[in-house]
Amino acid sequence: MIFKESVDLNENFIATYELEGAKSLRDAAWELAIGQSVGNPHVRNQWESDELFEKYSCKVIGDENELSNIKRGIIKIAFPIVNTNWKEDGITQLLVQVMGGQLDIDKILYCRLLKLDFPDEVLKYFKGPKFGITGIREYLGLNESKPLLGAIIKPKTGITPELLVNMVKELVEGGVNFIKEDEILSNPSFCPIEERVPLVMNYINSCGRKVVYAVCINADYPYVIDRVKKVHELGGNGVHINFWNGLGVYKSVRELDLPIFVHFQKSGDKILTDINHRFSISFEVIGQLAGMMGVDFIHAGMWGGYSQNEEKELKDILNILHKYNVMPALSCGMHPGIVNAIENRFGYQFLANTGGAVHGHPLGSKAGALAMRQAIDRDFDKNEYKLAIEKWGKIE
Repeated sequence: MIFKESVDLNENFIATYELEGAKSLRDAAWELAIGQSVGNPHVRNQWESDELFEKYSCKVIGDENELSNIKRGIIKIAFPIVNTNWKEDGITQLLVQVMGGQLDIDKILYCRLLKLDFPDEVLKYFKGPKFGITGIREYLGLNESKPLLGAIIKPKTGITPELLVNMVKELVEGGVNFIKEDEILSNPSFCPIEERVPLVMNYINSCGRKVVYAVCINADYPYVIDRVKKVHELGGNGVHINFWNGLGVYKSVRELDLPIFVHFQKSGDKILTDINHRFSISFEVIGQLAGMMGVDFIHAGMWGGYSQNEEKELKDILNILHKYNVMPALSCGMHPGIVNAIENRFGYQFLANTGGAVHGHPLGSKAGALAMRQAIDRDFDKNEYKLAIEKWGKIE
C-alpha cells in the first residue's frame, strides 16, 4: 500500500501540496505518488515487485478513505531519498520528481507545491550561503540595526564601460552598499564583462570602503559557470544570476567555493510561482531551495511598490530566508518615502534595492542614493531626501 499513516523521516523527504483531482483527492494523490516514482499510475507490469514498491514508490501520508470523499485539499507525499543521487542530481532532479509528470495527467486539475521537508541525509549535500547575512554585514562592516542600501544600474542596457564606471562612482559617493547590474545587461559586445569588471572594481577597490558589485552573468550552461570564474579572475566580488539560468545553477556556482557573493534575481519567477496558475510552486519553496543551494542575496519581493506582496506572504518569505541566512532584497518600486514603512513592518534585515528612485531623482543619481541613505539613517532634514519625498511621496 502506498497510503501510510506515517513514514520514516530519515528515509524520505516530504512534499506538501494543495492538490485537486477530477474524481477525488485520493485518486489525484495516488497518481502523483505512483507516477512520480515507480511507473504508470494505472498500469502494473511484470517487473514491479512488492519489494520494489515498498522501497522505491512514493507514499501518500493520510487516510485513504477520508481522501476518497473530497476533491481538493492539502496532501503530504513522501519521496524516498534513495531515488536520487543528491550530490550530482541535486535541484534539477528534485524538481523533476516533485513538479514533473503529474502535471500531464488530465485527472489532476490543480497542483501547487507548498513546502518541502528534508532529512539531514539530504541537507548535507547543500552548502548553504558562503557569506549570507552575517558574512555580508561583516564584509561591509555594517552591523548596526539598519537595512542595507542597494542600487540597480539604469539604463539597463546600451551603456559603455566608461559610462558604467561614472554611474558607479555617483552611487558609491551617495552611500550605497551594494550595486546590481540589471538582468538585461549580461555580456553584450558594447559592454563586455572582460572590459567593464576591471574598470568598475579598480574604482571600488580605491573608494575607501567595501561595496558589493553584482555582475550580471546570465548565460546558457556551461558559459554561466565560466563567467563566474572570469568575474573572480578579473577581481569581481559578486555575480547576479537570474532564475531563468535554471535553479540548479546556483548549487553549481556555490560548489565552486569562490569568494564571490551570489545574488538570485527572481524576475520572471511568476511563470512558476503565481498562485492563480493551475500548476505552481510557492515562492517560499524557491526561497528555501535558494538558501540550501547557497545564494547570499535574493530578490524576495516588495511591499508598497509597483510590485506588491501581501504583508503576511512577504513576512513568511522573509522568515524562511532569514532561517537560511540569506539577505532578502526588496525592490520593484523602492523609494525614500517607503523604506521606513517597510522597516517598521518587516524589521531591518533586508537590502533596500533601488533603481528608478535613485537615477530619477531631480538632482541625479548621486542625490538619489543620498536620499535613500538619508531615509535609512532617518536623517529627514536633508535637501535630497525632501526632494525625493516631494516627487514620490511618503508612506507611514
